[in-house]
Amino acid sequence: MQRFVDDITIHAASGHGGPGAVSFRRERYAPRGGPDGGDGGRGGNVVVRVRSNLKTLAHLAGGTRFSAEDGHSGQKRKRHGRDGKDWVLDVPPGTTIRDSETGEVLADVTEPGDEFVLLAGGRGGKGNTHFKSSTHQAPKFAQPGEPGLDRSLQVELKLIADVGLIGLPNSGKSSLLQALTAAHPKIGSYPFTTRVPNLGVARYYDQDIVLADIPGIIEGAAAGAGLGHQFLRHIARTVVLAVLIDVTDPDPALSYRTLIAELAAFDSRLAGKRRLVVGTKIDLDPDGEQLARLVEALSDEDVVGVSSAARSGLDALMQRLGQMVTSGNTLGSGSGGEQRD
Repeated sequence: MQRFVDDITIHAASGHGGPGAVSFRRERYAPRGGPDGGDGGRGGNVVVRVRSNLKTLAHLAGGTRFSAEDGHSGQKRKRHGRDGKDWVLDVPPGTTIRDSETGEVLADVTEPGDEFVLLAGGRGGKGNTHFKSSTHQAPKFAQPGEPGLDRSLQVELKLIADVGLIGLPNSGKSSLLQALTAAHPKIGSYPFTTRVPNLGVARYYDQDIVLADIPGIIEGAAAGAGLGHQFLRHIARTVVLAVLIDVTDPDPALSYRTLIAELAAFDSRLAGKRRLVVGTKIDLDPDGEQLARLVEALSDEDVVGVSSAARSGLDALMQRLGQMVTSGNTLGSGSGGEQRD
């Protein structure tokens, strides 16, 4: 199984420009011909390309330094040196690239297929042909190529999903993702079964809704407890949060407050996202008393009850989530999601 990597620092360098050539025509009919040194080639660029088939940054973990090719030297007979080959930085949608020394955001990409130059290669130097003048008929010098750019880059992935599934460990996130989509996340009855985010796609009429199962959040997660805050950033681009609460939880209101407090501690904007409370495992509550207790405890929230095991309430949940995602996107919330009133 491919390792999930969502934050990595690499060193990237564009190519140096090739030097211009110092050359003179030496032909039978022109033994003392003038300068004919060609220009050096351009250094290769560092190009960012967004690929929809990538879901992680694991392909970058095998190395730390990446360089484009230097431009080649100019040639005699005014021939231009070959340009250096570009180095392409392939990233998944939702990637942010920063200068790791200054923190400056250099790129924040969301659209598959986008491609652009991040670090331009150096220009090639001019050959001695350019330096001939009435007073200098045989220049024996040429320009060196310009140096390329060299930067340390922090590459960070924030998954792009319509709905973020959040909850305490064992609240049923992975089971719900599997029930709603074709995803097959690891499922178990011990804490932190989900150790990396999982994505799945559900259909809502003619629209694909992307759901992300975020590893379990515990009290202190924003400060690094449990799996820490390493995955909380993936919630940032969601439109809607589905907050999962086990209906058998002895204190559902406390669990809910813990989750929202951790979101707020990590980023106050996360706690303001539009959300739906999902009471899970209602198959363990045949008389509905515990679900009713949850609804009463969270009377200010919109609550939907489901059972992934019994496949109960899933259609109603998907209908509600689809409506929220559609209205959130229509309002132009983009990846940040619609804010709560």
